[in-house]
Amino acid sequence: MKRIFLLGLLIVVAAPLPADEGMWTLDNFPSAVVKEKYGVDLTDTWLETVRSSVARMDSGCSASFVSPNGLILTNHHCALSCISQNSSAKNDLEANGFLAATAEDEVPCQTDRISVLIETEEITRQVAAATAGKDDVKAADTRRRTLKRAVQDCEETSGLKCESVALYQGGQHWLYKYKRYDDVRLVFAPESDIAAFGGDPDNFNFPRWCLDMSMLRVYEGGEPASTPNYLEWREEGLDAGEAMFVAGRPGRTQRLLTVSDLKFLRDTSIPHWLLRYVELRGRYIQFAQTSDEARRIVHAPLQGIENGIKVQRKRLDALHSDALFAQKEQAERALKAAVAADPVLAAEVGSAWSTIERANETYLGFRDDYIFIEGGAAFNGKLFNYARTLARAAAEREKPNAARLKPYTEAALPRRKQLLLADRPVYPELETLQLSFSLDKMREFLGPDSTFVHEILGRKSPEALAAELVAGSRLADAAVRAELWSADWATIRASKDPIMRLALAVDDRARALRKRYEDEVEAPVDRAYEKIAKALFAIHGTSTYPDATFTLRVSYGAHEGWTEKGSDVRPWTTLAEIYPRVTGEAPFRLPASWADAEKSMPGGTKFNYVGTTDIIGGNSGSPAIDRDGRLVGLIFDGNIHSISGSYWFDSELNRTVAVHPEIMIESLRSIYGADHLLEEMGIPER
Repeated sequence: MKRIFLLGLLIVVAAPLPADEGMWTLDNFPSAVVKEKYGVDLTDTWLETVRSSVARMDSGCSASFVSPNGLILTNHHCALSCISQNSSAKNDLEANGFLAATAEDEVPCQTDRISVLIETEEITRQVAAATAGKDDVKAADTRRRTLKRAVQDCEETSGLKCESVALYQGGQHWLYKYKRYDDVRLVFAPESDIAAFGGDPDNFNFPRWCLDMSMLRVYEGGEPASTPNYLEWREEGLDAGEAMFVAGRPGRTQRLLTVSDLKFLRDTSIPHWLLRYVELRGRYIQFAQTSDEARRIVHAPLQGIENGIKVQRKRLDALHSDALFAQKEQAERALKAAVAADPVLAAEVGSAWSTIERANETYLGFRDDYIFIEGGAAFNGKLFNYARTLARAAAEREKPNAARLKPYTEAALPRRKQLLLADRPVYPELETLQLSFSLDKMREFLGPDSTFVHEILGRKSPEALAAELVAGSRLADAAVRAELWSADWATIRASKDPIMRLALAVDDRARALRKRYEDEVEAPVDRAYEKIAKALFAIHGTSTYPDATFTLRVSYGAHEGWTEKGSDVRPWTTLAEIYPRVTGEAPFRLPASWADAEKSMPGGTKFNYVGTTDIIGGNSGSPAIDRDGRLVGLIFDGNIHSISGSYWFDSELNRTVAVHPEIMIESLRSIYGADHLLEEMGIPER
């Protein structure tokens, strides 16, 4: 197990980084390490190309520009919400795929937004100065207000869209400044049967055969946006063993967490999540079996929940690894010893670890209430989410910007409005299922004698109350939501909509729980991690990478397989190898358009491949890039070992899984007849 890298241990012993680890910020990319290992000299120009051509899908994925006309490449599963929103029983884009022959045929993705990073600015000193000398609670409140003001000032002075970003668990604070595209349209999507071939059984596994790609386009002023910085294709892809790079927005890693926080995840958070969502998955499957239409409308949420369950199970397995956990404990003991040996550090850092442990004990005392009431686990579904957004937006807009809840600041409101007013389908049967399930879980976890449970359910069953609320609400109508969005707080409070009444009824209790969490858990934990970060910087500087934060990162590695149970795994698959796996039944079914693929495309066409790059959820849709800045693949998954990358990295087993450029180009040409897209991307005729 010596190959396992634990960041805390590295910091203490100041050892060199092992192979291919890290999701690096552009300002701190280890160019010298890459040059020494791979002989690749990544220049500032290369990094600038990455910054300007790689985008963030604010719904939770990554993407890249692949033409000068706003054309974007990402995963099919990243565009699935757009595909679903534009589907119907008569025109099922998930099942049948989609190709816009002209710009006029491209359809809007109402809830998607694309962000491109323009520049960053560190504001750590300003935040530290504002919070100096204050106790934990006052420091936390001051920090929140300071960051909100910084974001507001940034947007007013730069003309860009700004976000505050905490790195190294709050050891650094930055402003990230973005250009935003709110007009996003669907250009191409293959059928789900080939995009997600193998379904949940193949998910997080390799070998794979998935055409998990889609194309979107961003618009400005009603016209395709000008995007002169884009990635050009390298059609043949990488050679075996060649260096590769992944640029994208990895969502969240937790490699800097203390042992106490990791134990909390292992013993409480993840098991609790699995208990609820495994049962919800069963209800979704049961619902899907009632009709073809039910199967269609539950497909996207079921796919998402199956992915989440597999991720959480493997994370739990990782946290139950005695050997790995022992190394984490050893690393923490070593860091504590290094702090204790330095009187200055000991005075500054003090009992930070025990502070986090006490905060976790405190949180256990009200966690279920917080998760179900403020976290909304008692009220699943779009309708309650709409209602809470409307109620809180009206209430928060009456406050000064710095005093508002973060999701309702001036910087955040446009996204809230976009998601709220998007005219996307709401299916009453699915809403009723989701709400009745969550009300049932509320009663189970909070207890049938809970005062809150009695206030919500009264004498009704979860099923009866959910059916009554959904049937009586008008919030499924986007026009009704638009009218309420423009209403003042008094009008919102007077609403007779039953789900609005529910959201208003629980809001005082929910806000009180939020305040308790902020004061008793978040405030001391944030201050403790700031102190630990000081120790890390004092001992090792910033030559290590911060945890992922859904901000732009670059990882490096090579196109290599691995050894699984004594057998070498070849690092790519070919088209010919998919046919023996085809059964004719989902999830091993090919769409009708692929019936002649065996004849029309060369069997040796490379399909999917793996590399040693360090990735995590959020990297979906990231481009794989070669040393010359060319597109050599599309990241869509990791192997099963990569899931533990949330907490640590195993360079011998963790692998990135990507769609090969050969299959993307060949299928666009031979299956879908998308010659106009190939021409736009500068790919010559065969």
